[in-house]
Amino acid sequence: MSPPTIKTRILILSDTHTHPPFPSSPSSPSQPPLPYTSPLPPSDILIHSGDLTLSGRLPEYNSTYNWIAAHPATLKLVIPGNHDVSLDEGWGVWRGEEARGRGVVFLEEGVWRGEVGNGAGVRVYSSPYTPEYQDWAFPYPRHIDRFNPTPSSNTTLPATNPIPAHPAIDIIITHGPPKNILDKTYPSNSHVGCSHLLKAVSRCKPRLHCFGHIHEGWGAERMNWGTGEVRRVEVAQREKVVREKGAYVDLSERSGEGLRWGEETVFVNASIMDVGYKAVNAPWIVDLDLPVWGEIGKPEDDELGG
Repeated sequence: MSPPTIKTRILILSDTHTHPPFPSSPSSPSQPPLPYTSPLPPSDILIHSGDLTLSGRLPEYNSTYNWIAAHPATLKLVIPGNHDVSLDEGWGVWRGEEARGRGVVFLEEGVWRGEVGNGAGVRVYSSPYTPEYQDWAFPYPRHIDRFNPTPSSNTTLPATNPIPAHPAIDIIITHGPPKNILDKTYPSNSHVGCSHLLKAVSRCKPRLHCFGHIHEGWGAERMNWGTGEVRRVEVAQREKVVREKGAYVDLSERSGEGLRWGEETVFVNASIMDVGYKAVNAPWIVDLDLPVWGEIGKPEDDELGG
């Protein structure tokens, strides 16, 4: 029998690259209205999937921290990305006492669990690492499997922080996408996501997997693990998305389109920037049923799986 759940609203962003939400009044009459506009919609949880900055300078970290910390979500889960190259400079901003007091949790690679202000609990796996590219931060060689406890034959070392198997995790937050999921680059039309990450997510079967990194991949897809069917998640017309300051998706049981945990996962690429580094994409707002905090098992109950 599944544990009792609470409908929880999650605001998801990625790849903001120091750009704060636009002011509610456009600075120029010629500027078209955009969905990434202040104030961002309220939520129970805010998730930022990395690339907080453009070049990892301390003023960039401070600027991004200020608008994230000011959001009314009681829980704000944040990971860095490959552009956050000098994280040692910005570490104290995100991990200090003030950040904790404002609900900001700066996640490293591994499992984290905590209580949401609405009484729900959430179990998260997070990782900022992406396949290596030039000299950016948090790289790993593409042939290395860092996400599965039983690595494929072409790797030499076991994963340090593998993703646990179902049903240990509700939400996965990574900076990069899994292979073939919202990971196509243009104009090459190459799928650049990580195949090892896809294998791990298929073992884990979380309710939600949030990422960014590939700006061209903004969108959401719903995977049926039994059939392998992947469906694009449809959202409202652009005018409504702009007016509501986000792309809304209701996956709660009450919606009639409830997510079947263990059978389905929704993937969200929440890159705010497009490929030209213009902040034209919308945040995602996902309504999801999460377990009641008191019903979540102890960390030692988690299974890695094979």
